[in-house]
Formats: sequence, structure tokens, C-alpha cells
Amino acid sequence: MHNEDFYINGAWVKPNSPARLDVINPATEAPCATIALANQADVDAAFGAARAAFPAFSQTSKAERLALMREILAQYEARAQDMADAIRTEMGAPAAFAMDAQVWAGSAHIGATIEALEKMAFESRRSDTLIMHEAIGVAALITPWNWPMNQIACKVAPALAAGCTMVLKPSEIAPLSGLLFSEIMHKAGVPAGVYNMINGDGPVAGNAMSGHAEADMVSFTGSTRAGILVAKNAADTVKRVAQELGGKSANILLDDVDLEDAVTGGVDAVMANSGQSCDAPTRMLVPAHLHDRACDIAAAAAAATIAGDPQAETTTIGPVISQQQFDKVQGLIEAGLEDGARLVAGGPGRPAGLNQGYYVRPTVFGEVRPGMRIEREEIFGPVLSIMPYETEDDAVRMANDTVYGLAAYVQGKDMARVRRVARQLRAGQVQINAPEWDLFAPFGGYKQSGNGREYADWGIHDFLEVKALIGHG
Repeated sequence: MHNEDFYINGAWVKPNSPARLDVINPATEAPCATIALANQADVDAAFGAARAAFPAFSQTSKAERLALMREILAQYEARAQDMADAIRTEMGAPAAFAMDAQVWAGSAHIGATIEALEKMAFESRRSDTLIMHEAIGVAALITPWNWPMNQIACKVAPALAAGCTMVLKPSEIAPLSGLLFSEIMHKAGVPAGVYNMINGDGPVAGNAMSGHAEADMVSFTGSTRAGILVAKNAADTVKRVAQELGGKSANILLDDVDLEDAVTGGVDAVMANSGQSCDAPTRMLVPAHLHDRACDIAAAAAAATIAGDPQAETTTIGPVISQQQFDKVQGLIEAGLEDGARLVAGGPGRPAGLNQGYYVRPTVFGEVRPGMRIEREEIFGPVLSIMPYETEDDAVRMANDTVYGLAAYVQGKDMARVRRVARQLRAGQVQINAPEWDLFAPFGGYKQSGNGREYADWGIHDFLEVKALIGHG
């Protein structure tokens, strides 16, 4: 792998910047690689290549882009084990989860985008006017560390499908998968300059990308705090900004729910990926008379969650990503105790027997009340808050009482009632009774959870401009 190189204009190149950064394996707290950090000159080179490639690539046919994307998918699948190994190393993800969830997500989104592109029409007529949907231009793509292939695929695939060229900056905390993805793109024969990749941090590289004069749009996934900075920086050049940001998703359990299944499933959904998912159902709202029983079920489910060595078959969750994230999660667990929430499972410190690595005890709080820090702030760790409610209206009010609006969850047996509650929730995606993942449903948020939508045709549309050709002829 080209750890200290960038991929620009169809080739691996040495960076202009002398800055380097050690990549830390969160399971061992030891460096596992060193990467280069881009400066303004590196960013300029990448956008220069993307701008030069745009006129030709934007005029390619849908059939040509489909052929390219099918080859990318084939090359991706051929490197699946290498990708799983990279994600296990950079994130501490358990081996099975790295392959079956993290790597699978990338191939699933590329495949869904291919299927959406096959069905998409880029021109239509309204009387004498031709409505055209064409590539917006050069896209700056900034992706996070928590689901690296999910988010890279959700941006690169629709950008290619639309006919855009691009510059990708994966997270510098977990960059190995992005480097490997660039090898895959090269092997697939992506034309020079269409896809470019640099590594770098937010204050230097991310800032240079989001404000770059050659970027026609920015697609960013990350924290709300960082997303605000991206939007402000992009405003000077009036570029489009698509963002998928933070979340504090409510999971409403109605009083006719199968409590054992719903609570166990809710705990598992929070603990997966060590709690590092922006749409995790981290606030479980339960009828007050079922609260204590729900806490007992949740405690058992948390006890069955095994944090440990990513290569051990018994491990279900790995560490959180970094010392900074570990410290943040520990601080919020302490805040839950200080604010008077009842500790149901887990608590501060590392799990028993784990003295190295950024491991967090699978933690559940009961009797969580509105206004507590663990109820308001996105923890991004394996921590669940259980909140009692009195009436259905109370549950809806509590669920919506947040600055976020990425996802929400409702569970119950009376489907008319479930759907009535779901319709009142201010979130971009509401899941009912733990459905299968829908790769063709729009994904994105209300309020401070962002703007724009990803997945399949929804993602492609974010990278398109609308043009009207008016008149006869």
C-alpha cells in the first residue's frame, strides 16, 4: 500500500507536504502505519487534476459509466479480505464484523448505485422544453472513520454515476481502507483525474477542500460541529453542500411491544460498531410501567456483549477509535452518574481483563430524564439511555426534543398506532419494527443532522444540476 503517497491524476505521487501522522491501532494503542498529511499545494494539485478531467468525463454515456462502475465493484470484491484486514487494523473492528458489515456495506452501496443508474433517465420533455440533469462538476468528498467503506461508497459511487470528477479525503484516523480503495479504483481503470485521493486533517486539508475555488460541491459526513465549519467555509464560493452529521436517535417502544425482543434488539443496535454509528438508537423510550423490566432485559443484553481482541471469535465489539474518543465517552458516562441516572450495566473504565486498547464497558443507564447530558449529547460509544414516558404524546415530544433528526425507531404490534407515531417524528428516516436495511431508501437528516440524501438514486441526484433547454428544435 502507498501509505505516504497520494493518488492524483491516475498515479501515486509523493506529497508536497513534509507532514506525517502515525495511524494508531485502537486495539493495541500502537502505530500501525504512517501517512502523509496534505497541504494547500497537494489539495491544489488534486483539484487541478479533477477540473482537467471533468469536461471529458461529464460527457461520457450512461453505458460507459455503468461499465466502469461494474468493474470497480468486481475489483472491490476481489480485495474484500484485504479491505476487512485494513478496517480491523485501523478501527479495531472484530474480524467478522469488518467483513460482514463494514466491507459488505461498500459493495452493497456500489451495487445499489449501479442498479439505480441503470433505471435513471437524465433527460425528459415538458412540452417544448427539454429538462436535463447533468453533473454538477468537481466534488470534494470528506468521509469519516466510523463506517469508512459505507461512506466512501455512498459518495464516490453516485458522483461517478452522475458524471462528476472528485477529490476524496478519508479520515486521517482510519485511512488504510481509503488507500486500499484507491488501489481498487486504479486497478478498475478509472480515467486519470476522475478520482483523486489525498490524506490530511480537517483544519488544513479539509478547510482547503471545502473552500476550494475548483470545488463545485462538498459532500461531508462527520460531526455537526465540523459540518458547521465546512458549510461556513463553502459559503464564500456559493457551492452546494451536502452533509450527513450527528444524531441522537430515539427508539420508542409502545406498550404492546414484545419487550424482550425489542429491548434486546435495541441494545444490540447501540452496541454494534462499539456504538460508533450516527443513527444508533441511543435513547430508548419505554412506558413507565415497563421501565424496570426493560432495564433488566437491557442489563442481560449488555452482559452478552463481549468487548475484546478483534481477532477473537467470541468478540462482538472492539475498542472505540482513539484516546480522544475514549476520554469523551468516559466523561459522559461519569456525567450520567453525576446527573442521577441509574447505572444498569457497565460503567466507567475498561472491561475486566482489558488493560490496553480503547475499550469501553457496554453501558446502560435507566431513569434517564430530559436535560441530562447523556440524553442530549451524542456519545458515540456503547452507551444506551433508557427513558420512561407516561403517554404516547409524551413519547413523541421527548423523541423530537433534540437538535438532531437523523433517524428514529418505533416498535409495537398495533400498526395503525405505530405508523401514527412514526409520522410525527422529525427525522429523515424512521424504522418500524426493526426492518431489513433498505439500500434504496433515502438516508439523511432533519435539523442539525444535515441536509441532502444518500443511497442509490437519492445520492446520484445530489451530484446533479438541473438545466432547461427551452424552445423548438
